[in-house]
Amino acid sequence: MSQNLSTITSIEDLRVIAQKRVPRMFYDYADSGAWTESTYRANEDDFRRIKLRQRVAVDMEGRSLATTMAGQDAIMPVALAPTGLTGMQHANGEMLAARAAADFGVPFTLSTMSICSIEDVAQFTRRPFWFQLYVMRDREFIANLIDRAKAANCSALVLTLDLQILGQRHKDIKNGLSAPPKPTLRNLINLATKPRWCMGMLGTNRRSFGNIVGHAKNVTDLSSLSSWTAEQFDPRLSWADVEWIKQRWGGKLILKGILDAEDARLAADSGADALIVSNHGGRQLDGALSSISVLPSIVEAAGSRMEIWLDGGIRSGQDVLKAVALGARGTMIGRAFLYGLGAYGEAGVKRVLEILYKEMDVTMALCGRKNLSQVDRSILVPGTYPE
Repeated sequence: MSQNLSTITSIEDLRVIAQKRVPRMFYDYADSGAWTESTYRANEDDFRRIKLRQRVAVDMEGRSLATTMAGQDAIMPVALAPTGLTGMQHANGEMLAARAAADFGVPFTLSTMSICSIEDVAQFTRRPFWFQLYVMRDREFIANLIDRAKAANCSALVLTLDLQILGQRHKDIKNGLSAPPKPTLRNLINLATKPRWCMGMLGTNRRSFGNIVGHAKNVTDLSSLSSWTAEQFDPRLSWADVEWIKQRWGGKLILKGILDAEDARLAADSGADALIVSNHGGRQLDGALSSISVLPSIVEAAGSRMEIWLDGGIRSGQDVLKAVALGARGTMIGRAFLYGLGAYGEAGVKRVLEILYKEMDVTMALCGRKNLSQVDRSILVPGTYPE
């Protein structure tokens, strides 16, 4: 490695390196939002507005960030979120990120739209992970996906509810996003500046959507995959489908994409184990509120009946602690770990987790707390956080 990872001190450091090493279309896919990107920016900006209360002369020895998320032990209240095309940020990306998460002691979630398949990750890590499900029109394919996740010993199913209609992602259109990249002159010129990435991709045969090609009807290659995905995301998704999926799965169920208190109450009525307050990283409804700004209202609506988690805008351990202070049982990170993966592969993901843990631990101590059960709104400055 050209740089000692111990000198990487923030998620931003890794973002800068990832931008240099990952092809433009895949970096932009991860690091962009819908339309004007106002919600994407708000996710981070609203965290920054929340201020912390420093406390002194308090016993800070023997601190712990340990918790559980949906019954699974976690060394800190963080899980790796499902992210599409992870294996295009770095060769075999999902497999490497899953192993880094397992070794560190936090959950990993594999996306339906991953490059490495459920079976790839299960065989590579040999440890439990979570699987994220998109609902397609082809219910037989969905049933088979659920059964494959069971066979791989996935310990929870994360059902995404906010992507039945694709948001307006202008950078993806301009970049001609595809997996693998189409050999256009513009793409070839850009790839020529990313030799590390290219060498990694030459060393793997995982370059398409591993959960779909060879499993969905009539999808045997990239050309047939494109037409299939264009027509398969089901806009008719309803709470009745959630009930069917819950029964078919039979295990821990987490609902992702809740941004409204009324939907939170419906999620609790569904019998799911947890919900994730999320606007899909600002990639769906531009102009929606940030995740952290709606968290308190969702905790009030459903927090006594199920676990409430949050994703969107987390770039530091302080952000994680602020979310916990406002009622989140756990958080999920997407872009943050993708930056680490794109920059340094598995070692980069591990460094992301180390950074978040250190930042969270130090901040909790300086706020005068020793464990998560003591973290609540009293560590925040009144008037700086959403009520």
